[in-house]
Amino acid sequence: RMLSGYKPKNDVGDSYKILELEEGCSLDDVRNSYRNLAKKYHPDSSSGMADSKAFIRVEEAYRVVLNDLTAKQKSDPGEEEEDQFKSKSLQHRHYLSFEGVGIGTPSQREKQYMQFRVDRATEQVLEYRQQRLESLYAGSDLSRAKDVRQSKKVKITQAVERLVEDLIQESMAKGDFDNLSGKGKPLQKFSDSPHIDPMTHNLNRILIDNGYQPEWILLQKEIRGTIERLRKSIVASRRKLGEPMTLSEQKQWGRICEQFAEDIRKLNKRVDNFNLVVPILSRQMVHFSMDKEIRRARKTYE
Repeated sequence: RMLSGYKPKNDVGDSYKILELEEGCSLDDVRNSYRNLAKKYHPDSSSGMADSKAFIRVEEAYRVVLNDLTAKQKSDPGEEEEDQFKSKSLQHRHYLSFEGVGIGTPSQREKQYMQFRVDRATEQVLEYRQQRLESLYAGSDLSRAKDVRQSKKVKITQAVERLVEDLIQESMAKGDFDNLSGKGKPLQKFSDSPHIDPMTHNLNRILIDNGYQPEWILLQKEIRGTIERLRKSIVASRRKLGEPMTLSEQKQWGRICEQFAEDIRKLNKRVDNFNLVVPILSRQMVHFSMDKEIRRARKTYE
């Protein structure tokens, strides 16, 4: 940075004062003072006196003082004699070490080379971290893309199943299945296809012979039977009360409606359990409404 052509704003005298030094101090004193002030004012330090502006002034002063000490060393006649003596030796041998990094005496070049290695290692660490983050983000984007494709596939499959089920229900409502050749006849329990696994064939035969039914079929039958029983029960209760109802009969009817609402609430829980196990989405059931059932019972009674 000293050779980059940067020209700080501070003069030499102010720079020594900022570094809390006097002119004529050694290079080690300058470095120690700069290190202590940097720890004190650096914004990233945990010091209570951290100040970015003060740190910038300290850094500028440090550069000015280094330039001043370098100029004084060059103007020293003893140093010139040493440089003249060194110029007679094979200077190119000095640059065979330290990877050709640095200028000046071997000790100065050694320090510059150590700093160069630190900077290079820092750059390599940063580059490694950047590549690792890029690979992680690339992997996450790929997994997101796979998830999106999978979700689209599931949605399309569900949409096709719903469409097929709707078409079947519509055809059944129109009576398209009434004239089928096998209507009213029992289905064949087993298929003679040689592609079916014998173990699966035997298990299916044993289950069907013993009256096995899937859980969702049993739940569906139970729910339908329960709602029919509740509907008949509330209509029968209303018929017993007659018309018009007295005050006591009205209270009794209120209690009957409360009990009916509780039964509907329990039945809706069974509907929730059914919706969790039913394999076909279009077969799911909606909750029964207590108000609609009461209006239905009144209409049936009337």
